[in-house]
Amino acid sequence: MASTNTKVVTAHIPKDLAEKVDQLAERLERPRGWIVKQALSAWVEQEKERHQLTLQALADVDAGNVIDHQAVQAWADSLNSEKPLPLPGE
Repeated sequence: MASTNTKVVTAHIPKDLAEKVDQLAERLERPRGWIVKQALSAWVEQEKERHQLTLQALADVDAGNVIDHQAVQAWADSLNSEKPLPLPGE
């Protein structure tokens, strides 16, 4: 038997979600497993990017690259005025 580099993962999902996956699989003429693999791959990449952005944001905070809340609030409040303030930090 040929060895593949895959692993079976099982999960209980709501029936309505499973039905939507089945409908997509039928419409796209793909197996259900292909749909689940695509969705899971996209989610994992999204979470990876979210984690990287969080680390970058925390590094900015540690480096003092922040804008004071009061400055942001004053800018936001000025947007409805005749002379809005410039964007804070510029």
